[in-house]
This record gives sequence, C-alpha cells and structure tokens, in this order.
Amino acid sequence: MKAICVIPARMASSRFPGKPLKPLVGMSLIQHVYLRCRLYDGFDRVVVATCDDAIADNIRSVGGEAVMTADSHERATDRVEEAVGHLALGLSDDDLVLMVQGDEILVTPDMLSRIVAAFQATRPAVVNLVSRLYSEADHNDPNCVKVVMAPDQRILYFSRSAIPSRSRAPDAPIYQQTGVIAFRADFLRKFSQLPQTPLEKIESCDMLRVVEHGLPISAVLSDLETIGVDTEADWRRAEAVLANDPLLPAYRRN
Repeated sequence: MKAICVIPARMASSRFPGKPLKPLVGMSLIQHVYLRCRLYDGFDRVVVATCDDAIADNIRSVGGEAVMTADSHERATDRVEEAVGHLALGLSDDDLVLMVQGDEILVTPDMLSRIVAAFQATRPAVVNLVSRLYSEADHNDPNCVKVVMAPDQRILYFSRSAIPSRSRAPDAPIYQQTGVIAFRADFLRKFSQLPQTPLEKIESCDMLRVVEHGLPISAVLSDLETIGVDTEADWRRAEAVLANDPLLPAYRRN
C-alpha cells in the first residue's frame, strides 16, 4: 500500500490571515507541521499543497517538497485532490492519501501511525482522527468542531455547538475533529465531485458532506490534546505548548 501525506495550507485564512508563516519557537507554523509529519517513517511522500509562493519557498528552505495549486479552493480537501493529480503518483484505488491540515501544530508520529494502521486494516473510504477535549471553554468554542460517535466509533455528527450535552453526564468524554483525515484514493476523487450539502454549509465542516450522502466515517480516538491554529489566541496557546513539547528537539532547526 502506498501512503501519501498532503498538507494543505494557504495565506488567506478568513479568521487568521497569514498563519502558515507565523513564527512559533523559531520556526514557521507550517514548517512545524511539515517536519512533524516527516518524523513518521511510513509515508512514501510528504508534500505541502499551497497556492502561495511564500509558503512553498518556506517549506523548500527546510528541504521540503511543495506543489502549487489553484487559489480558488474553498475546502482543503479540494486542494489535496488537485495536488495528488499534479503529482502523478500512480496510486491504486485503495491506496492512502492522508490529509494533515497545515495548522495541526501538535500532530505526532503516533497519531499518524494509528490512523494509517486503522486505514490499512479495512481500507475504508474515510478515517478521521479525533482528539479529547479537556476544557469547558473548548467544548463551547464555535471555532472547535465537536464529534459524536456510535459505540463502534462510527462518526454520527460534527458540530460547532457543544455536543454531546453535559447536562445529564457532566463527565462524559468530549472529542473534537482534527484536520488529520485519511482518504482512500478513489474516494478522494469521488468526494471532490459530490455536491456540497446543507449541514456541511451550516456547520462549515466538509466531512458532513460524507455523512449527509449516507457514507460511513470511522474515527481514530486520541486522548492527547491537539491544537488547530484557527485564531491568534490559538497561536499564542500553541507557542506555550510547543516550548515544552517533547517532540520539538527531534526536528527543530537551530
């Protein structure tokens, strides 16, 4: 099985413009994400997909690979699909394309290994890593997409609202969606052709397109906290966490 990691990133974030090149403990945000993904040795390629020359140049400055894509994509998955097409990788239908959003600053090799293993076991259409939330503020934060799952870890719904309710079960574990999503190669092509759906637009979560079309999404659960840098507050929080992160010495450029 081929396993390709594609990291979509762009400068024109609506909530935090220019975030991929924001400095964090001496490196850009996008360099952290790229180099952390490179720590996992199970990928055939790790590539940043972007429409911005500044991001491509920044990744190439640390010896990384970048591929240019259109600047018209609304969804990261569409950028990934275009990048895979440009790379001419010769993927089989059931090979793996793993998308790691360019702001998933705390992604670890263990997380990547676990999602690859879950995909390899059954070659499903989609597998999404979800991570534990520990603070009530995160549970109520509309910038954080929450996930509810069936007992078999099949994802039932994503929402920016506080789900599930804690009114009767205050200690119930809460999980958030991460931007670490494994696609079977043929389904990634199909997904980009599916029309957007009402709940996808309401929640601004493209994986709801999969749910609304009646297709299953499997979850891989992580009890480690993750941070998707969507706002300046997330950036400040990521800086504090990264300063003491045990993985940092393994890839930090001095």
